[in-house]
Amino acid sequence: MRVATFNSELSRKGPGVLLRDIRKGDDPQILAVVDVIAGARPDILALQGVDWDHDRAALKALAGALAEAGLSYPHLLALRPNSGMRTGLDHDGDGRTDGWRDAQGFGRFPGAEGMAILSRHPIDRDGVQDFSDLLWADLPGAVLPERDGALFPSQAVYAIQRLSSVGHWAVPVRVGDTRLTVMTFHATPPVFDGPEDRNGLRNAAEIGLWSLFLDGAIPGADPPDGAFVIMGDANLDPVDGDGRKPAIRALLADPRLQDPRPESAGGRAHADADHRGPPERDTVDWPDGQPGNLRVDYVLPSADLRVLDAGVVWPEGESAASHASRHRLVWVDIALP
Repeated sequence: MRVATFNSELSRKGPGVLLRDIRKGDDPQILAVVDVIAGARPDILALQGVDWDHDRAALKALAGALAEAGLSYPHLLALRPNSGMRTGLDHDGDGRTDGWRDAQGFGRFPGAEGMAILSRHPIDRDGVQDFSDLLWADLPGAVLPERDGALFPSQAVYAIQRLSSVGHWAVPVRVGDTRLTVMTFHATPPVFDGPEDRNGLRNAAEIGLWSLFLDGAIPGADPPDGAFVIMGDANLDPVDGDGRKPAIRALLADPRLQDPRPESAGGRAHADADHRGPPERDTVDWPDGQPGNLRVDYVLPSADLRVLDAGVVWPEGESAASHASRHRLVWVDIALP
C-alpha cells in the first residue's frame, strides 16, 4: 500500500474561502493539487495546509474533487488545529495581543492551515489520540525560550501555551486485519523570531514529541503496539537551512523507524549550489537563499514494515507539482506485516 504526506498550501485568507474556491471548480491551484494527489494515488494521505471548518465541508469538497478525478477517499479525519486559536495574550513579545502570531499556532483565523487524513481504509475513530492540547511546559525535558534570564515572552503565556503549532495526532487505520497507526503533525518553521529562538526551540520540541511518545513518556498516551508510520511537515532539514538540526537527525536515526530517503529528478535538477544535503531528497521549492530547496516533509515507516519503493512527486520539467504548492508530495510503498 502507498502512504503519503503533502503540504498542499491550500489555505486561504478567510474562513469559508477555500470551500468557495473548491466548489467553483476552476481554481488553478486546487486543480493542480487534485492532479498531484490523483496521480500519486496514495491509499492513506496526511494532508497539511488545508483550512479546517467544524463540519469538514472544505475537506469533503476536496474529497469530492478527488473522487471526480478517480480517487475515492471514503474515510476522512480533520480535528480542530491550534493554528489561529486566539488566547488574548501576547505570544511574540510585540506588545499586541491581536496579531496572527498571538495564537496557539500561527494563523490568520481559527482553523487556518489545518491538517487532515484521507484514507481508503477505515479509521478507528475511538482509538485516535490527539496531543494537540499538550502544554509545551508539560513536555518531558521541555526547554522554554528565555530572554534576559526570564521566560519569553511571559510566564502567563507558558501557563497556556500548547506545544503543537498545528497538531499532533496518532490515528489508527484498519487495513484488513492489520492496525497501522499514522502519526502526523505539522511543526512550526524554526525562524521568524529573535535571539530567544522561540520558534527554533518549539520546532525541535514538536519533532521530539514522537520519540517521547514511542518511549511511553507522554502522560496518558498509549504508544502503538504494532506497525506505524510518521508522516508530516517537520519544517526542518537535517543538513541545510535554519533550525536545530539534531532534532530531525535524532528522529531519522531512531532504530524503531526507518528512513526510505525518497528522491526525485526535479529536486536533483533544481539543486542549490551552496547546499550540502542531497538535492534529490529535497521536498520543498522555496526561493533561492530564502532558504532555497530543503528536505522538510517526511514519511518514516516503523522498522517492522518492508519498504518497497519511495519517491517525491517532483518531475524534472514543468508539471502540476510546480503549480500546486511549493511543497512536493512524498510517498512510500510499504508491505504490511
